[in-house]
Amino acid sequence: MPTVTVAPHRPAGQTQCVGFFERNRKEVIEMGYDGDRLPPGQYLTDRFPVLHVGDVPTYAPTGQPGAWSLEIFGLVDRPYSLTFEELTSLPNVTLTTDIHCVTKWSKFDTVWRGVRVTDILDAAGVQPSATHLMGHAEFGYTANMPLPDAVRDECLVTWEFDGKPLEPIHGGPVRLLVPHLYFWKSPKWLRGLELIDRDKPGFWERNGYHMYGDPFLEQRVWGD
Repeated sequence: MPTVTVAPHRPAGQTQCVGFFERNRKEVIEMGYDGDRLPPGQYLTDRFPVLHVGDVPTYAPTGQPGAWSLEIFGLVDRPYSLTFEELTSLPNVTLTTDIHCVTKWSKFDTVWRGVRVTDILDAAGVQPSATHLMGHAEFGYTANMPLPDAVRDECLVTWEFDGKPLEPIHGGPVRLLVPHLYFWKSPKWLRGLELIDRDKPGFWERNGYHMYGDPFLEQRVWGD
């Protein structure tokens, strides 16, 4: 697949920047893609840019202090935790999907392997009062979303990208994948899934990002 040039950095609103996005969308169509797959204000890249808050964490082997684990808690009947080995032994799926970052890059046909969020939550017994999910990650990072968005078939707790273990810089050993929302809603280094009875802002939402984050509506910040 031909490489699509990464967007140059220019102040918002300049005609050169608008021209770049228009040219990129034309290239996407010329490459045989449906232009409607690319949300407005996005450009297609074959790179996988690295963006995150804090350092890249390291973990001890399972069974030792400092090992990775995932906690399922909040408004559930049976709170529980999973080790990495327990997670990866669950029935899992391989998914091909597009992803869209709020920093304006999109990547098509990414391939992930993981367990559906809905299967993990079903094992805990979600209580009727639960309306939203808060994903918890390292360094206090959180991301909120309505519960119906978290339990869509394409939403995974994932440990594999493009047929290989998920690299630490991309969230390995485990990240959340919610591909229909901007990618900040798919926290790296996932450590917890909390069921709550109202919408609460997560890390980036408290810093001005949109509470929902639909790429096709360009819901990047409060007020969009």
